[in-house]
This record gives sequence, C-alpha cells and structure tokens, in this order.
Amino acid sequence: MTSRLRRIAMATAALAAASLALSGCLYAAIPEEAAPRPSTTKTPDTDGVSADLLPFYGQELTWEQCGGGFDCTYVTAPLDWEDPASGQTIELSVVRHQATGSAMGSLLTNPGGPGASGVDLIRDSLDYAVGADLIENYDVIGFDPRGVGDSTAVSCFDAANMDKYLYDIPAAPRGTEEWENELLGAHQAFADACHANSGNILPHITTVNSARDMDLLRAVLGDKQLNYLGYSYGTFLGATYADLYPDRAGRLVLDGAIDPSTPGLAVSTTQGIGFESALRAYMAECLDSGDCPFSGSVDDAMTDLGALLASADRRPLENGDGREMGADSMMTGIIAALYSKENWSILTQGLTEALQGDPYTLFLLADFYNGREEGMYIDNSSEAFRAYNCMDYPVEDDPDAEAAAEKLLAEKAPTVAPYWSGPDSCSVWPYPPTGAREEIHAEGAGPILVVGTTNDPATPYEWSEALAQQLEEGVLITRVGEGHTGYNKGNSCVDDAVEAFLLEDTVPEDGLRCE
Repeated sequence: MTSRLRRIAMATAALAAASLALSGCLYAAIPEEAAPRPSTTKTPDTDGVSADLLPFYGQELTWEQCGGGFDCTYVTAPLDWEDPASGQTIELSVVRHQATGSAMGSLLTNPGGPGASGVDLIRDSLDYAVGADLIENYDVIGFDPRGVGDSTAVSCFDAANMDKYLYDIPAAPRGTEEWENELLGAHQAFADACHANSGNILPHITTVNSARDMDLLRAVLGDKQLNYLGYSYGTFLGATYADLYPDRAGRLVLDGAIDPSTPGLAVSTTQGIGFESALRAYMAECLDSGDCPFSGSVDDAMTDLGALLASADRRPLENGDGREMGADSMMTGIIAALYSKENWSILTQGLTEALQGDPYTLFLLADFYNGREEGMYIDNSSEAFRAYNCMDYPVEDDPDAEAAAEKLLAEKAPTVAPYWSGPDSCSVWPYPPTGAREEIHAEGAGPILVVGTTNDPATPYEWSEALAQQLEEGVLITRVGEGHTGYNKGNSCVDDAVEAFLLEDTVPEDGLRCE
C-alpha cells in the first residue's frame, strides 16, 4: 500500500508559508500603501519564439490595481503546449508588487503544493514570502499555476462531499481488504468528480506544462531570464524550468527541495519518518515547557500520544459543530502544526484539549491544513494537488517494495505509521501519468541555490542534498533547525546568502552551514 497521506502532506508545504494563528487567518494582512506606484508594462521578450507561440509570447499585459499596492492581470497560455495552435487556451492569474526602489527585474515566486495559490501568498503575505531588500529591488510576482486558484482551475467536490472525503475516513479494522476497498471507492468517487467538473484540463495539469507557463510569464513580463524563488514543490517546478530552459535560467533559489528522482513510495516513507522526527523534537520541547499534557521521557510521551490516536480511532471525539474527529483527522492536525516551530504551542493546546475530549483546536489545525473555513473550502489546493501528483508520479505496483516500506515506516515512525498507509489514490485517476521520477541536471543553467533545513518534516534534508548534487551547478545551503523551508525564517546566515545571490549574483560557498 502506498501512502494516502503522502500526496496530501506535500500539498500543505505551501500553506506552511504562513504562520498559523488561532484566529484561523491564513496570511498576515498587508497594510494599504498610501500612494500606489503607477503601473508599468514592459515589452514582451519574443526573441527566438516560433510562429505558433508568438500570439502567446507577444501578449501585452493590462495591469489593474487590486488593493494594497498590488497590480493584477491574467495571461493566456495554451492548454496543450504540444499543440499550441489548437485554439484551446487557459488563463493564468498573476499578481505583482512593484519594486519600492529601482527594479532590477521580476522575481517569480511559487509557494509549493502543488496546488497552493501564489497570488494569495504574495498579495496576503508579501513580507513573509520575501525579505525587505528583495521587495525594494524586484517586482515580486505571484501566480496561480494552471489548475490552481484563480487560474483555469481543477474542480471536483462541493464542500459537503469534500468534508466526507477528507474527514470521514474509515478507521478500524485497518489494513483489511474491506477497509482498502472502502478507501479506494472514495478515491474513485473523487477522481470521477474531478473528471466531470474540470472540463478537459486534467491531462494537461503537469509540472512540465507549468514550467512552460512560467517561461511564458517571464517573456510577457519583459525579462530575458527568469529570476525565481520557489518553496517546497516549487523547487521541483524551478528545477524543471532550469532543465527545459537552461539558457533562460537566471538566479534561481530552491528552498525545501524535493528530490525529483525519488519514487512515490520512497517519498511517502521518507516523509512519514520525517514527521515522526519532527514530532519527537516537539515532544522534547513540550516536556521541558512546564505546560505539556504529557510526562516522562519522549518515548513515554510518544506512547501516550499513540494511545490518544488509537482511542480516537475507536471512538471519535465530538466537536461543537457536530463533526467528529477520528485518528486520521487528528494526525492531520498534528502534521499541520509541525510545519513550523512557531505553531508548537498551538499543538500543545490542541493535544491538551483532545486528552480532555475536546477536538476544537485540532480541528482548527486540520481545517487550516485542508483549506477549510466556516464549512467552506477557500481554495482548491487539495484538488489541484491530486491532479498534479497523479500526472507527475508513475503509479507503482510492487508488493514486495510496499511491504518493505511499511516495515521500515513501522520501525522508524511507529506513532505516525498506522495513519500513513492506504491504497494509492492515483491508481484510479482518469488519465495515465506522463511524468517520470528521474534526476534533474539542468546542464548549462549556471549556479542554482538549494536551501535545506536539517529537521524539515515535509521535504527532508536528504532531498535538498540530493537535488544539489544532481544539478550541474547546485549550491547547497544548510539551515540547522526545525520546520519547513529555510529562507526568511529568522536565520540571518541563510537570508544573507540568498539575498546576496538574488541581488548581487554572489554565489555562496557550496555546503554553507547556518547554525
């Protein structure tokens, strides 16, 4: 069995780009600017563009002010990059914050997922996504990739059915044929809804196509080369771009890297072990804090947490809104908090309440994770996430490898393991995958910075090491610490190295270690 949480877990890498607050707000508010800068439009870069792509690359953008000092626009892209003259197109939603100083060009950003909204990240949390010096010197660009958010989007379930799919997960007896069939039936219903409600876009929701869209954005923004800051899944997107367009790759920073050569089963296992490690680190600090609901050693606390999860598996906790929290949703809430050390105090509150029979705060965490607010889903991140990964990851069917992975997970992540497995949701996707899991070298692209955090649970550090080694001129920066991604997280060593590269083209020493 492959992990049914693997594909969901990677989705929220992007959501972790915002520090979670008990208010439930996804991003910090950006103050209104007193006098918005006049909107500017540059001449599109159409050098070397073929005739069938010229209508797309030659677009002149019409920017409209959309509040808070931001400009917004839409860019038309071909639905099928293999047949751009077919007449079928999609729209890409783009937001821009013009440089507060003298602009040295555009800096495209991607918060990850796949499935997170880059428009929302920049418009709602500009100073969380990028530092002040980058805001001064770059036009910072956020965009919703194809299939995502305000771009031509994947659409599957309504809110009620999404609730059932994400929260009403069958529990015991886990691992039985009946349990697997019930889960597979839920995945089939979801896939059928995506197929019915997304028009004809699903086979074209791939990272390769999104990278091609990104080159189109570069061109219509008037830039000769792409400068880029990508987080989590955004590292895979950025590396794919550099591999496709090495001569157009400018200064690329890939933070919280995904190893493009790692198969899905290994991704699942490594992530499960990573979250167990992060959970143990949380427990160690919790036990030293004086207000931890657990006691004894870290092993004792993990055993007690396992007992809490098993209890919720048998008898879900009742929430004030009528919902019930089983072990799977409880684990979702725990995982959501582990993306950032800043959220550990909220996790302590949630676990304290849960031990008393109240799942309220853990539901807040799980809802944040799933993009749910007041009974509605504020984005399509879960749907777009599934669409991308089902096209990017080849379906695996090797019972021996699956058995070995489950054994390793049980040994290395005993608390997480019971809630990490299930039939592969992509085995019932309506289109066969077109992606391959292979190394990316980006030959000729020049230096590319890769930032890895030593105890990153979502994109484990070993993936950053692997990507930096694969890239022809990969340069690894290591942040020693907890949480997902490393830039703009309070480590001046990392921040200085990244910004010197993006602003001055100063390449740091490969292997720079930031304590």
